[in-house]
Formats: sequence, structure tokens, C-alpha cells
Amino acid sequence: MNISARFHLRLQGPHHSPIGPGKISLLEAIATEGSISAGAKKHQMSYRRAWQLVDEVNQALRSPAVLTAVGGRKGGGAVLTPEGESLVRLYREVEAQALDTNQTRLQALRALFNPSAPAA
Repeated sequence: MNISARFHLRLQGPHHSPIGPGKISLLEAIATEGSISAGAKKHQMSYRRAWQLVDEVNQALRSPAVLTAVGGRKGGGAVLTPEGESLVRLYREVEAQALDTNQTRLQALRALFNPSAPAA
């Protein structure tokens, strides 16, 4: 039986919506795809929804995480700013460290599961 474990960090401030795994994943997709539209498509969400999520992240940070370019002959695009890159990198580092630090406890949790239990 293979029980996997993942940690999901959710950053919550008093004046902004949480930044969690979904928004971080969207930022990663924007970075690799080069646009909000392509990032949205990769996450099977509308452009409008992706733009709302990016705006929430941009509003939460001291400096925007994503900068956009208006479309033209070659089309628009989007890039992560240094702040956006730092947000994604640090977020993923905290997740990785949490997994690494808790390997013994995770093994103990895995041992509690019934290996012959049917999948839900």
C-alpha cells in the first residue's frame, strides 16, 4: 500500500484572501507558459478566474507577483516578478522542509492505515 503525504501551506493575512497551493500552482503555470491565459488553460479554469486569483495575490504582496503585457502582433503575456518568483520558491521550500522534517511521524501515520481497505 502506498500512502502519500503532502503538506499544503496557506498564508492568510488580515486584509487579503489566502494564498495556498492553488494560487502557487497557477503562478508556476504562468511562469512556464508565459501568460495568464495559458496558465488558466493548464488549470482548466477560465481566464477571468485566473485573472481574479492573480489580482488577489498581487494585492496581498507589497509588490506585484505577476506583470502583464498588453496584446499586440505577438500577443500579450505575463511574467513573474522577482517577488513572485520568491513567493513560489519560498512556498515550495517550506512544503519540502515540512515533509523532510516529519518523515518519522509520516511513517507512523502510514502504519495506522489498513493495507487491505478498499479505495474510496
